[in-house]
Parts: sequence; C-alpha cells; structure tokens
Amino acid sequence: MRITISAAVTVALTSVGISQLSAQPSPAAPDTVPFDDSFAAFQTLPGQDDVAPGAVDIRTITPPIEIEQEPTTRSLGNGVASYYGRRFHGRLTANGERFNMNAMTAAHKTLPFGTKVRVTNPRNGKSVTVRINDRGPFIKGRTIDLSRAAASKIGMISRGHARVKMELVE
Repeated sequence: MRITISAAVTVALTSVGISQLSAQPSPAAPDTVPFDDSFAAFQTLPGQDDVAPGAVDIRTITPPIEIEQEPTTRSLGNGVASYYGRRFHGRLTANGERFNMNAMTAAHKTLPFGTKVRVTNPRNGKSVTVRINDRGPFIKGRTIDLSRAAASKIGMISRGHARVKMELVE
C-alpha cells in the first residue's frame, strides 16, 4: 500500500511497518509565488507610515480608563449595635468559621452570610464595613453585634452599645 504524504515525500507502507522513505523533488506549480513576494500586500510603500493599509496601528489605541466606582448601598435603617469579643474569640460562628474578634465581622439575625454592611455611628460620623458571619444578637432591642475591632473603629467600646445607621453594600 502506498500513501502520499506530500508532493515531496512518498512513503511506502507494508502490513508490517514502514519499508521505504523516499524524498522526491516536487515539480514547481505554475501558480506558485516565491516566498518573498507572498508578503508584498503587507509591505508599505516609501513615504507611507509604517502601518500597512487596513492594519490597526496599536500605537494610537488608548486603553479604556477604569474608574473605581463607590459601591452602591441600600439603607437597612437604624438600630442599636453591641459588640462581642474575648469571651467568644476562637469559637465557631453560625456559618462554621472561627470567630476572630480582630476581624471586621458581625452577627445579624436575618441577613445572609457573607453580606457586607456599612455601619455608621452618627454621634461621631465614623463608619466601618463588616461581613455577616454569625447569628445574633440575642438581646431584645439590639439589631447587630459587631466584632471588637469593628466596634473600636466606630468608637463604641467604652459604652458597649450605640445607635447606628446600617447600609447594605452591593
């Protein structure tokens, strides 16, 4: 059985394997263009810019400027915040991770785990963004329990609780 791989190489195969490999010069086809002339359409003429017609000059493309936008927020209303710290440090939270009193986390009764909430203390204008990772607070009248670090950022450590404004960060 003979199989022609290209015009230049012919291979003879038998049922056992390859028996012959021969290189034969191929006749030049009449419509074949020499290699150097095949790129003539992409070359520029003297006096033209160094960009071929129809090609894109990447030196003139300005990449789009990405503007960081302020995250959108939705009001969750006002409420009373408290904090929890040392006594619960290292214990498992409701979502299964260990509570870290130095992380920016919080407990809320109904918000889904992973939700980001901006908590603002209107008395001093300080705010912090926390991630919901636990359930609570379990004291009547309280809306959110902040970690000790988050409570410290908005200045409510000395009182232990504060009226806060809450916004859902999207």
